[in-house]
Amino acid sequence: MVKNFEDMQKLGKDNMDATLTSLGAFSKGFQAIAVEMADYTRKAFEDGTAAAEKLFGAKSLDKAIEAQSEYMKTAYEHFVSQATKFGEIYAGMAQEAYKPFEATMTKTVVK
Repeated sequence: MVKNFEDMQKLGKDNMDATLTSLGAFSKGFQAIAVEMADYTRKAFEDGTAAAEKLFGAKSLDKAIEAQSEYMKTAYEHFVSQATKFGEIYAGMAQEAYKPFEATMTKTVVK
């Protein structure tokens, strides 16, 4: 009976440790996402401001359309690049958050 109680205590402790480690991985991941989002937002604002200045400074309709097209193309490329980066961060965060539970489950199943 005491052995079972000790095993349950150890399992509870292992699960708590795994949970705390997992929460740490989530915390780091969300911090990375916040930094990336702030950088992307700042860059998008700067690019938008520069494009607006270029657009308002255009001397002809052709130049205005060219400036707008150029801005839309680069904005789309930056968006796709950033979306890919966010996907990689989320995938990495999920893998890191799962690792502690994987180790705990392997120990539990092997016994």
